Formats: sequence, structure tokens, C-alpha cells
Amino acid sequence: MKVIKFGGSSVGSARGLQNIKEIIEKQSDKVVVVVSALGGITDSLLECCELASNGSATYLERYEAIRERHTQAVEQSVPPKMQAEVYEGILRLLDEMGNILRGVSLIQDLSPKTTAAVVSYGERLSSLIVSAIFENAALVDARNLIKTEPYFQRHIVDFTLTNDLIVSHFSGHDSKITVMGGFISSDKTTGETTNLGRGGSDYTASVVAAALGAKVLEIFTDVDGFMTADPRVIDNAYVIDRLTFVEAMELCNFGAKVIYPPTIFPAYNSDIPIVVKNTYNPDCKGTYISKEVDCADSPGATKSIKGISSINDTALLTIRGLGMVGVIGVNYRIFKALAKNGISVFLVSQASSENTTSIGVRTNDADFASEVLAQEFATEMAMGEIDEVIVQKDLATVAIVGEGMRHTPGIAGKLFGTLGRNGINVIACAQGASETNISFVVKVESLRKSLNVIHDSFFLSEYQVLNLFIAGVGLVGNNLIEQICGQQRMLIEQNSLKINVVGISNSRKSIFNREGIELENYSSLIDEKGIPTTPDDVADEIVKMNIFNSVFVDCTASYEVSSIYERLLSNNISVVTANKIAASSSYEHYSMLKSTARARGVKFLFETNVGAGLPIINTINDLRNSGDKILGLKAVLSGTLNYIFNVISEEIPFSEAVLLAKQAGYAEPDPRLDLSGTDVIRKLVILSRESGYMVKQSNVEKNLFVPDEYFEGSVERFWERIGELDQEFETRRKILAAQGRKWRFVATMEQGECSVGLEEVDVNSPFYNLEGSNNIVLITTTRYNEYPLQIKGYGAGAGVTAAGVFADIMSIANIR
Repeated sequence: MKVIKFGGSSVGSARGLQNIKEIIEKQSDKVVVVVSALGGITDSLLECCELASNGSATYLERYEAIRERHTQAVEQSVPPKMQAEVYEGILRLLDEMGNILRGVSLIQDLSPKTTAAVVSYGERLSSLIVSAIFENAALVDARNLIKTEPYFQRHIVDFTLTNDLIVSHFSGHDSKITVMGGFISSDKTTGETTNLGRGGSDYTASVVAAALGAKVLEIFTDVDGFMTADPRVIDNAYVIDRLTFVEAMELCNFGAKVIYPPTIFPAYNSDIPIVVKNTYNPDCKGTYISKEVDCADSPGATKSIKGISSINDTALLTIRGLGMVGVIGVNYRIFKALAKNGISVFLVSQASSENTTSIGVRTNDADFASEVLAQEFATEMAMGEIDEVIVQKDLATVAIVGEGMRHTPGIAGKLFGTLGRNGINVIACAQGASETNISFVVKVESLRKSLNVIHDSFFLSEYQVLNLFIAGVGLVGNNLIEQICGQQRMLIEQNSLKINVVGISNSRKSIFNREGIELENYSSLIDEKGIPTTPDDVADEIVKMNIFNSVFVDCTASYEVSSIYERLLSNNISVVTANKIAASSSYEHYSMLKSTARARGVKFLFETNVGAGLPIINTINDLRNSGDKILGLKAVLSGTLNYIFNVISEEIPFSEAVLLAKQAGYAEPDPRLDLSGTDVIRKLVILSRESGYMVKQSNVEKNLFVPDEYFEGSVERFWERIGELDQEFETRRKILAAQGRKWRFVATMEQGECSVGLEEVDVNSPFYNLEGSNNIVLITTTRYNEYPLQIKGYGAGAGVTAAGVFADIMSIANIR
């Protein structure tokens, strides 16, 4: 015997009914087919009841629509030779229902008993239609088999009586196909129509399967099975192939509306596996649920959690008071009072000091629950032993579920660490001793981000996602975007990492798209669809988007853009920057940005501030972290100036060398930053700070080679006058050449004392043969004392700078 249940979405269309016919006719076993009402009909019936009880004649319109829906289903799905008989049956049922509704309308009164009677017609009608699409199928009225007894304001199954009736009925006939409606039942004493609650058709099928000892219970719905998370929130959620009953129950209880939670117990108790499948995709394997934990070679065996579920209409009630400490029976009174009033609690969190107990309830129950508890503890509140009940609404509860969490150290730490790094505040949490579920409460606006970051960090996704906001699309920014385009496929295939660019800004406009921007034509998208923004507007939008694993990438040289770092870091958004302004600003500001990043568990990375793509800052950090001490630095840090002094010659005067550096993309947008030594000073200050010294720009001694007057006025004025220096430089260059010496602009730091200036070096200097725009840094440490550590390579250029920025981004994803 096999029991197969079809939901309302399955029986609600001609295609669905045809699929049901094909699925059932392929079965070799005897089959009990349990069906829900046609999709949406239960809601329509409840609406009819409400309208009729209010005396509104519009209930007749709803009634006629229900009538039309069922007659169309007969016309579209039942074989012609059976249609007349089925029409007669459904019209008889519809007339009965119409008479009840007419009575409700006349007396304008609606009792629970009447509501249950009206709603039952949904399954009675659908089961009649479904039974007629097969030849020789038996039709059973579930009310004759499923017996209930009242329990508070619900009806619960009397299993002893129900099991006897089911076994007795099915032992007395040999039909290969039996069809019955789910959801509906009857009171064991009065015989009045009752029901098992919304979703109760699943429960009916499980009760029947357990009573008959079926070999399997198949539940067909409109999804392929249990998903790792809500696919409406997580784009790359996928079907879980196997679950234990415990895992399935945990997921169901926390909002995974694939099957009705009570369905699990009868099947579990009788050890009958459940298979969840899709009526519209029957070839999909679906989700197999049993007592068995994943075997070692199962696809899910390596994952510590199976899935994530959530309840987005959560309210948290907190009972707090010093008078609760050590008092026996407080929790008993809390839960007894709520239970007596039919209020369900789905989460409990208590401080070990016993002075605070928080409970999670549905939002609709929150105010009533607060009143109930206020009445229960009225005396204690009056005496000041217990405070007023605190009610927090607009919350969501998230649960991570998996048998693999048992006895696995670090799961909770990883969970809360991941949430914290993404700026998600956990309001309350709970974990059972079984270790198969960790639940926590967050603000509802954090739900989407919470689900995404957990799905990503626990490797339920096929790949990790890093969401980038890129500011600046000049030479560096454009190169970075090109590099991301070129690497995206490889990163997904080899590193399971997806770089998702969700925002791009230039100096005037920005575009944002949390699903990802098409990088191939980003420039035209900004022009056509970009919105005017300032850096503050960009920060506002990034914070408002509230996307997990967010990284802000600054490829500008803008002070205004650098000024938004603090806000971004404070909102748990990592910052990667090629912009030197922030890291070389006041020591207090630099220190604050670093400490904010540490406190928030995010990254503030600026490797390309010095040496473009050269690993200078990382090397200094590695040396210090390993216990070494930086004693001094001596470096050529300006690729621009090195390029200028390498190309200057009799044929190429100083002014032309500066222009060539700008045209080659080595110089800053304003080349005076390079010529004034400002760029080198910033770099030296940054390196000195990273080396452990409290250095400011004003501490750096300057020995410059261009008079101050050339740095006054506009850039245009500078280009007009720079040629005036050519003759002087050529005279000095000839003398140097005759001596076998070269110019190098050298930055020096010794025990925190800093200076920059133009030096003349000979062939014995490691700076002498420095070619093109190369940089070189000599690092003297306690360990590298006699022979300093040397880092050398390209130190300027959009391509290598963009590559350095990309490397910092990869380090955030823990990919090196």
C-alpha cells in the first residue's frame, strides 16, 4: 500500500489533474490518494462565510465563482462518459453548501461548527472530481474514518478509534485506487464535521499511511521538495535530497511550509518514509525523509547544517525581575497561563541568572499574551518583584537545522560570528540539547541579510558571494572591472566564489542593483540609468540596501569619498581602497578607522596605497604579527617620479618627462601631488604607521626639487609654467651623468623619524638600477638587520594598482 497526497495547487488546474492521473496510473501498488481542496477554494469558502454572516449579498458572487470553478474542472478533466454523473454529484454538494450559507446570511450569525461544515465542501468536491478521472476508483468520505475530540479551541485525532476505522475500511475492499479528501474529519461523539487545521490534508495522509503500515507516504505539491532556504530570498537555494524526521520537523516548525508540521509524527512513529515531490516536475527526486541519518557518501553528509527556516511575524515577550531569581515555579506559571489561553510559544530564551525569560509568539498573539501574563503576575508586579512585560514586535525568528551540528564544536560560534561581522544584532537565541536546531531572533529588516549570509557561510550555496560597491571608474576602476569580468568564471569554478558588483559610482552618478550589474556595459548603464549622487548619497544607499558580505571599493583620489569610510565600517561594510587620503590623514582618524574595522569584524584594506600591487603593507604586518620589529625603512615609493628621472635626458626635458608620466597613467590626476612629494609623504606616513610608529604628515622632513611657487594656482597654470625648469634640470643632469650618478626621490624612516627628498645615488645603491616606474622598499627589522628585506617591482600604473585592489578583495573572501 502507498499513500499519495496532492495539494491544492496540484488539483487546482487541468494540467495538474492530468499530471495526477499520469502519476497514479504508473503506480504498481494499491494507492490511497488524499487530496486538498482546489487551490484557493478554502480561502474563498471562508470569505463566503464572513460575507454571509455580515449580511452582505456579495457572498453570492463568491459562491457562483466557486460553482463555476468546479464545473470547469469537471469539463476539463473528467472523461465525457462520467461527466453527467459527476456534475450531478457536485451540484448536489454545492446546493447543500448554498443552503447553509443562505441560513448564515439570514440570521447573520456564524459559529465554528457552521464554518467547519462549509469549509469541508472544498475537499468533498475535489475528491469527487479526482475520483472520477480514474476508472473504478473508490471514493471515501474522510469524515467516516478520521475521528476527533475537542482540545481547547482545536480538534485532535483520536488515534485509537481512527486507526481501527481505517484498518477496518481498507480490509474490506480491493480497489486499487481509493480517493479521499484530506483536512476534514468528524467529532467522535456528535458526528459533527470538524477539520484538522490549515494544511491538514498532509496530516490526513500521514494518519492513513501510519494506520495501514504503508511502505511510503508521497506528498505532491508545487515545489521540488524541501529547499535549503526560502528561494524567494535566496536565489541559489536548492532541493535537499535527504532529511531525517527530526530535521524535517524542525524546518516545518520554523516556517518551511512544504508540509504541515503534525504530518511528521504519525509517519515517524510507524517508520514510514515521506517523499516530497512536485506534481509539475514528477521526474525530480524530491526530498526523502526517514529516520536514517545521511550515510558517509551522501551529498549532504559533509554539511553541518541542512537548511535554514524562518518565521517573519515574530513578537518577543520578556518577563524580567529580580524577584524571579531562585523562585521555583515561575516558568511553570508562565507557560500554564499561556497554554490555558491557547497561545502557542515557539521559542524560549532564559538567562542563567533566572531574572529574565523571553518567549517567542506569533505577532497576532503578542498583545493577548501580554495581557494574560500581566494578569498572572499582577501581584508580583504590584510589589515590584517583576517588571512590566516587555513586548517587541517587527521581529523575525531564524533557525538553522541539521543533524550534522551534533557534537560539532564551533557551529554556534561560526553562526553568531558571521552574523556579527555583517552587522546583524541577535536579540534572543535558543538551542536545544539535541543540537539539531539553533534559533535566534533579529529585527525583521535583517531577515533577508541573515538568511543570505548563513546560506553563504555554511556552504549551503554552490559558491560564496562577495557583494561589491565600486566608487570611481577612471583608469584604476575601469581596469578593476575588466579584471573582475575576466576572472568571474574561473573564481566560480575553481574557488566557488562569485564576485557580485551591486553598485558602481562615478563622480556624478551611481547605479545600484542587488542582483548584480552587467559589467560589460556598465558605462552606458550609468549614463542612461544612473541617478545623481554625492558620496553621502552613495553611503546612504549602501547602508539601506543592507546586503550581506558587502565590500566598498574606492578607486578614487577623493577626500569626500574617503570621508564615508567610518560610516560604512560602522555598518559592517568592509572597505578596500586605493585612495591614500584616509590612511594618511590625522593619526587619530587613521587609528579610529582601524579600530572600528576590528570592533565590527570587517576589513579596512589599503595595500595599494603604497607600491600599487606590491605586497609591502601585508609584508610589514606579517613581520610585526610574527614578533619582529620594524627598525627602519628606505624606499623609492613614487613610480611616477622614478619614471620621470629615468626618462629625462638630453632629448626629453623635465617638463616632457612629467607629461609622459601623466599620459602613461603613472601620475596622480594632479601631477603636483607627485612633484611636491605629497604622494610620497602620504605613503611614508602610511608605512610608518603600519610599522608601529605614531607619525603625522607634518612630522616628515621635506627636501623638494620643485619650488613652492609652481604648486600655487590651477593645474592649467602649472602646465603653462613647468617648462621654465627644463634648463636648470638639464644642467644638473649632465653633471650627474658625468659622475655616473642618478636622481632618486627617496623616503626614509628610522625609529619613527621620517624624511623625503631628492638624492643622488651611485652604482652601489640598490636604487641605482631601478627602471621605469618601479618601486623598491628596504625594510630593516630586528631579524633583517644586517641585510634588509627588499621588495621591488612595478609601483605605478592602473593595471597593477587594480590588481592590488583585486588581491585585497580576494583576501576578504579568504582567497590568496
